Amino acid sequence: MTHQIAPKAVLFDIDGTLIDSNDAHTRAWVQTLQRHGRAVSYEQIRHLIGKGSDKVFAELLGIESDSALAKQITKDRVQLLLSDFIPNLAPTPGARLLVQRMRSEGLRLVIASSSGEELPALLAQAGLADLLDTAVSPDEAKESKPDGDIIEVALRKAGVQANEAVMVGDTPYDIAAAKEAGVKCIAVRCGGYWDDAALSDAAAIFDDPAALLRQWADSPLAG
Repeated sequence: MTHQIAPKAVLFDIDGTLIDSNDAHTRAWVQTLQRHGRAVSYEQIRHLIGKGSDKVFAELLGIESDSALAKQITKDRVQLLLSDFIPNLAPTPGARLLVQRMRSEGLRLVIASSSGEELPALLAQAGLADLLDTAVSPDEAKESKPDGDIIEVALRKAGVQANEAVMVGDTPYDIAAAKEAGVKCIAVRCGGYWDDAALSDAAAIFDDPAALLRQWADSPLAG
């Protein structure tokens, strides 16, 4: 039998994983793009949530994320999130209790998210800012999710090897990014939209952080 290494670090996605924000991100994209004369539907955006915004710009609008238009759209979208959406968001069930348990276990906790300037506000709204060790911002990685660059930066920040970490996320893009970096991924369903077939490359799937906490002993977190 192969010995499984007990994890030393947990790499977290935040949107849909620790805070119920995927719908807010979708609506913020739709409203901002409409203001810029780009009519897109909710569904066109929703399945892209979890990818980096550079990927969204390329796939949806065919523009580079460093273009003047993309930069203005990003500025306007983040402002809309901060003013209209994030103050009304709730953490996912059990988010703080799960993170507290991880801290008590001595795990290093790193946010590995595609969120940018809005990340501090998301962490504060989720009630988690005081519990996490560090975060990776998108500009620290060459490629965004589903590429594995953000995960590799998170591993370096945590000071661990890939087989000493576990990723927790809610989209196939989290799973793909973790897999590319050689990290095992736990998926949660609370982000909505994706069914278990889409999340099937995860090492385990739970309803939400509360369910993961209840089943800790049977999860990849237990080593």
